[in-house]
Amino acid sequence: MFSFFNENQTVIDTLQAYIRRKLSLFGNPEYAYTVVSKKNPSDVLIVSSYPDEWISLYRLNNFQLTDPVILNAFRRTSPFIWDENITLMSDLRFTKIFSLSRQYNIVNGFTFVLHDHMNNLALLSLIINGNEQSALEQRLSSEQGALQMLLIDFNEQMYKLAGSEAGGTRDMHESNSRTIFTLRENEVLYWASMGKTYAEIAAITGISVSTVKFHVKNVVAKLGVSNAKQAIRLGVELDLIRPAASAAR
Repeated sequence: MFSFFNENQTVIDTLQAYIRRKLSLFGNPEYAYTVVSKKNPSDVLIVSSYPDEWISLYRLNNFQLTDPVILNAFRRTSPFIWDENITLMSDLRFTKIFSLSRQYNIVNGFTFVLHDHMNNLALLSLIINGNEQSALEQRLSSEQGALQMLLIDFNEQMYKLAGSEAGGTRDMHESNSRTIFTLRENEVLYWASMGKTYAEIAAITGISVSTVKFHVKNVVAKLGVSNAKQAIRLGVELDLIRPAASAAR
């Protein structure tokens, strides 16, 4: 569903102005309102005061698939403070995203979490860097309830804009039905997650071992990880893998 927002700057500007106005009561902190489809995490909405260059870099690299802040939010409902040391999975290394975000002074923050009625994950992250970091962190901690309600409000406003401008709930469901992998990539990743070797996957699917490796390479690239083991772990963690049709035979 979020492709509509990404292609309509007027709607983005409307939502951004609303968020900025509401956050002015909290001293206009740098923020990122992010919504990720749980069914297809490659489908993401980002409305933020962060530098445009960083947002473009984030989208280009699909960082929402490996961002420790987002991965942590998938597992919880309460707000949390984070910095560049936060991790979710011990065998994944997130140095790339934090080494890049450090260049834009995005290294410490406070994130509020919402798992909404459309099976999307919404986050409101507020940056707490700077000379007044301690004071801002204390204020955000003391006003968690109000900020959590703001996230709910922002999310409702987003859906109102989507419903009035993009065709409503039907379009949202249709967009969310898409998956990040092709059918063959999913099939290969499914059997790999079941512990099958490349040779066994080739025999099951009726393709060559080199083709299996080709699909694994594509999956690794799409997820922004380093190897097949990490791809399987992340695929399972985010529930991206669907049972292969051949599993029912």
